[in-house]
Amino acid sequence: MLIDSHCHLDRIDLKPYQNDFGCFMQQVANSKIEHLLCIAIDLEAYPAMLARVADYPNISVSVGVHPNEHEGHDPSVEELIVLGGHPKVIAIGETGLDYFRSEGDLSWQHQRFCNHIAAAKALKKPLIIHTREAGADTLKILAEEGADSVGGIIHCFTEDWEFAQQAMALNFYISFSGIVTFNNATAIKEVAKKVPADRFLIETDSPYLAPVPFRGKTNYPLYVRHVAEHIADLRGTTLEEIARLSTRNFYTLFGMA
Repeated sequence: MLIDSHCHLDRIDLKPYQNDFGCFMQQVANSKIEHLLCIAIDLEAYPAMLARVADYPNISVSVGVHPNEHEGHDPSVEELIVLGGHPKVIAIGETGLDYFRSEGDLSWQHQRFCNHIAAAKALKKPLIIHTREAGADTLKILAEEGADSVGGIIHCFTEDWEFAQQAMALNFYISFSGIVTFNNATAIKEVAKKVPADRFLIETDSPYLAPVPFRGKTNYPLYVRHVAEHIADLRGTTLEEIARLSTRNFYTLFGMA
């Protein structure tokens, strides 16, 4: 059985499933995907996201505001704590730093990141970290703010082995998306080979970043199998073993074992 540790179920295209979320979830079950973590990126869409997955015990959610979100509400620590207390919420985020899409004075982005870390620590729930072209500052803030006390996931990993080692030392897991299947993802493939068996996860980030052979098309949680298969090839093991290890790691991180 597989787990998709990072997806955006409120943003996927349901037309292939007759616009029926229940039909889509039946296909998920048929594909032997036993749990999904649906990730929030803003608070405006969050109520509808939560409503969509409310009746599915095999879907958990996060709550938070993505580092690139500019227009919506920027929650305080106290607001995040209240929202994060919902029983379906198992993580805070996605949060972090992104210097690729944002420019100029990014102190607001740093403060938002710190607020999410503070809320996660208060709730004792792991963090979902997004970092792009901001690796050094991401690690610095995680360390300075004591994020190691809750740990979490470096999602959609695109850094190098040195970053991975430092992140794992701060109690974070390394999660591989469809990017690991891309031919030019040499550094990420090397990390996928080296990460200890008890510290990696797999994800789709659907509807984005579809793995080979679907690159450039809409991504679905069903495609997490292709990520797992590629990592199995890289590590010289089987799909079943990667599924077993990543599932165990997910349940361990979130106290669901």
